[in-house]
Amino acid sequence: MKRPIVRLSSLQLTNIKNVKKGIIYMPNTTNKILLADKAEVLGIYGQNGSGKTAIVDALYFLQKVMVGANLDHSMEDYIDMDSNKAEIMADFNIFIENIVFEVGYRLYLSREEKEVFISREVLSVAKNENGSRTNKTAFMDYQRKLKDSIFKPKNRLDEVVEANKEIKTDLIVARKIAEKSNCSYIFGESSREIFCREYTNGFKQYSFIISSLFEFALKDLFVIRNTHSGVISANFVLPMAFRIENDSVGAKGDFTVPLTEPILVDEERKNILETIVEQINIVLYTIIPGIQVTIKNYGKQSLNHGEQGWRLELMSKREGMKEIPIRMESEGIIKIISILNALIQAFGNPSICLVIDELDAGVFEYMLGELLDIFKKSAKGQLIFTSHNLRALEMLDKESIMFSTTNPNNRYIHMKSVRESNNLRNMYIRSITLGGQSEEIYEETDSLKIARAFRKAGRGVRNE
Repeated sequence: MKRPIVRLSSLQLTNIKNVKKGIIYMPNTTNKILLADKAEVLGIYGQNGSGKTAIVDALYFLQKVMVGANLDHSMEDYIDMDSNKAEIMADFNIFIENIVFEVGYRLYLSREEKEVFISREVLSVAKNENGSRTNKTAFMDYQRKLKDSIFKPKNRLDEVVEANKEIKTDLIVARKIAEKSNCSYIFGESSREIFCREYTNGFKQYSFIISSLFEFALKDLFVIRNTHSGVISANFVLPMAFRIENDSVGAKGDFTVPLTEPILVDEERKNILETIVEQINIVLYTIIPGIQVTIKNYGKQSLNHGEQGWRLELMSKREGMKEIPIRMESEGIIKIISILNALIQAFGNPSICLVIDELDAGVFEYMLGELLDIFKKSAKGQLIFTSHNLRALEMLDKESIMFSTTNPNNRYIHMKSVRESNNLRNMYIRSITLGGQSEEIYEETDSLKIARAFRKAGRGVRNE
């Protein structure tokens, strides 16, 4: 069977960081379009500290949960301090042949004595086929507190154990393993192996949905957080987000290259790095004229376990100039190199969802606008980003921009009353100063008070 296309439709946060409630919608969802043949770009803009990064962090943790990893201990810091419960609710569209599954995944988190655990998971689905749509109903509902129930509804459980009654014992064991290791019950390795088997009964489509979501989180969802840019700014390492899938190599992740010294790699990692650089160079010289990334090979060297390895260093080469170490390039160029392979993947693959926090960091304003415009017009995948640079507001449609607000109970909105002839950037600035939107989008600052505070602080410095 042809591999399905999975697309994020919307994301709702409850009690995550400073977001008591907030929902973002992808452009196709806003426009009520159920297609997967074109790019979707969503930029999230707003005041500092207004919940933009919460979206990126939530998708990062959601990805970890959906690949069956243990819940990150740092999650405790992301739950609103006024509450001991939080929710991340993601809606996806799964496209396969002439069928579209509208799938909702609800992740409920609870905190007890500074420990966070998954208290409930719910998967629901509606099926679109040949112009008709079924009602959206839950087909798997795991609740940690219900010790006597493996999961609900019972008819779905019966379908799983229909062929072999001993599977029920395996499901009970898998549940205990998931709760002990603090990972997802639905996507945890032990239970996922059971749910994703070959079924011939009514559970067949549900097995397909679970495996499709797992594959999406594992192979197609890229989340590039602030920490990615932070290590670049420190001129310490270059983390290159990448995805390679061909006959000889298949991998995804961050290929971390030290900027202070050559890297020692085995043959497999050497091949991966060469493939990444080859793909990057096809596009890089068109973005930054005349520049190419090269790999300087210092020769063979034994690895710690005795196998043969290679000492390699990333270099920058410009026309008519000698190669220099990549660390000598500007932060903006290194930032572009670090995300370029992921951008290439999202450009050509409709199932890729690339999420980047502070996309504009170190990137020239005009270049940022050009990249977004090209992606919007010609790409196939999804791009979600946060930014402070307002150039994107002049390049993207109103459905492709959401704004964070000062209201923690309604954190994200679309700008209202926007006509095609309007400049969204000008409207945003006007709304900051004059209001007129459904929610306040900027908590007003007083320039006189700021100046007075600086003078007061300055006097204290001089008196020391």
